Amino acid sequence: MSSTPTAVPPAAEFPPPTLVTGLWQRKLPHYPDTPARSWYLFLVVVVSVGLYYQLFVSGAVGNQLIAYFHLTFAYFVGIFIVGAAFGAVASVVTGLLDRWGRANIVAYGTVVTSLLTLFAQPACTSKEAFLAVYCMISIVEGAVLVATPALVRDFSPQLDRASAMGFWTLGPVLGALVTTEISTHTLDAHPDWQYHYRLAGVICTVISIIGLVGLRELSPRLRDQIMVSLRDRALIEARARGLDVDALERNQWKQMMHLDIVGSALAISIFLAFFYTIVSFLPVYMATNFGFTAAQANALGNWYWIASALSLVLTGIVSDALKVRKPFMVFGAIISIIGTFVFLGYTDNPGTDYYTFAVVMSFTAVGSGIAYSTWMASFTETVEKRNPAATAVGLAVWGGVLRTVVTFVLLGLLFVVTAAGTLVNYGPRLQTISAKYHDEITTIQTVGADTLTALGKNPNDEAAQVDALVKLTGAAPADVKTTVELHAKYPNELATLQAIDQKVLVALLTNPNDQAAAATAVGQVAQKFSVPPDQAVARITAAKQVPVDQLAVASQTGPALTAGSAKLKAVSAVPADDLAYLSAHGKDVQQAQADSPKQWKRWWWICLIAQICFIPFVFIMAGHWSPKKAAEEAAEHDVAVQRELASISN
Repeated sequence: MSSTPTAVPPAAEFPPPTLVTGLWQRKLPHYPDTPARSWYLFLVVVVSVGLYYQLFVSGAVGNQLIAYFHLTFAYFVGIFIVGAAFGAVASVVTGLLDRWGRANIVAYGTVVTSLLTLFAQPACTSKEAFLAVYCMISIVEGAVLVATPALVRDFSPQLDRASAMGFWTLGPVLGALVTTEISTHTLDAHPDWQYHYRLAGVICTVISIIGLVGLRELSPRLRDQIMVSLRDRALIEARARGLDVDALERNQWKQMMHLDIVGSALAISIFLAFFYTIVSFLPVYMATNFGFTAAQANALGNWYWIASALSLVLTGIVSDALKVRKPFMVFGAIISIIGTFVFLGYTDNPGTDYYTFAVVMSFTAVGSGIAYSTWMASFTETVEKRNPAATAVGLAVWGGVLRTVVTFVLLGLLFVVTAAGTLVNYGPRLQTISAKYHDEITTIQTVGADTLTALGKNPNDEAAQVDALVKLTGAAPADVKTTVELHAKYPNELATLQAIDQKVLVALLTNPNDQAAAATAVGQVAQKFSVPPDQAVARITAAKQVPVDQLAVASQTGPALTAGSAKLKAVSAVPADDLAYLSAHGKDVQQAQADSPKQWKRWWWICLIAQICFIPFVFIMAGHWSPKKAAEEAAEHDVAVQRELASISN
């Protein structure tokens, strides 16, 4: 452990970095004063926010990406899966490249991702190109996931660690908040996904330039020691002159392969399954289950991220004041579990309103924030307990485990929520067709595909006609059949009778010798068909052969059948490719709409169980449960520091 310095020759002094030399040599030879230290911590947080903003844009404009690239839902999720896998590898590799410089990894990595977001991502015209660029950004994110908390740990003593880590965890949370806040106010005016990447690229390029110039890190001799409080600064500086860095950095990976490191990293990773589902698929979930627009879903996400951000910071401050982490981790996990349980209860209630979701998600976010900020502090302290020089390696273990778990979480979602794929793949076009041909689709659903297919093959199929009209009108099958047969046998005669006013026709049927009615009928028929009176008389005479009893039936059902026939005719106006698409995917989408709530509820249960599994691992991490014992240990440490400083000065 670094608490016991090893006698070696004093290290050669090196000058502090300047504005120019600091572009590649960022190591500080002395522990910085509080203003400079606060500035470096602030830069780390801001750079992290920018990086996660770039990474999370894909989720905010997910529906637009799916439409533009004609992505299946599986391919869309696959983008996140492959990105997470590359990020996992990058996290592990960063632990090996720590000597190149933590600040260099962050500074140059964010410059690269900002340029990719600004230029490469919006220029993608194929889904393969988009995937490739996303993977590049994910690689840097995986590296920064390790390097930034390592920098926060270096610049924050243990007694201020939870506050510092609370601010660091604002990176992904504020990144998500910035993403949803901007997209909420710009998606309607700028529905093109490229605009959102360019905007993110411009903002993050400015941030990355500031980070490139301003980021610094401690020299290995300073950071490879445990600093409990700022009062340890003089002792840390004194020890650094005789510290054998090479000895401390041997066998670091082996030292990290213990249950308190790997197990706790796995625990927080599965605990965050709900978080990563929300950040990646909230617009998809809210659109397919509750009909929310992308802007509404992103606005809902704002509630979650704001509540999470506030709880992260406030919890860190309170945890540092009480000098304990474990009670907060358990308390936060319980709140998150309760919130997730309530949230999943609304999954199969499509009438749930916006503000109900906002309250429940905010409650859940508070619990997650309480647990996560204190876990980060406790995890770095657990790593320090084994070897403070292995901080980057310990965080690489966590980063690799986290990204690996995210990969399997996203894979699991594909297998559990299969309905989402159907709704995303086919739902949007079916919604467009349904909105444009609402009445026609109602007719299709009423009549049935088999009957319509038969009519399409043979419009004169009497059995199919009768079946369709019975379903559309509700009339008795016998009456419909009689009317259809009558129209088929006497089409001209019935057309003649329909040209005569109903009262005139009744008068003629009642009294065939009514000359006035006969003259009126002749005039009406002549006018309707533009024929001379003698031909009109001939048409009326021919119409007398229509059986009166059948005519009575037709007169009763005729208006309804005419309306039904008009509906059937309107169906023929729907484009053939739209009808084919409706026929091919309509039933699948209807089934998916029925299955989706059940499948999502099952997924939220998995997330809830994962949160429960987090709690046992709290007990194996470093730190006290009792604030009193923690304060006593801190006081004992101060006495030991003063004693050691006195011995060194003597």
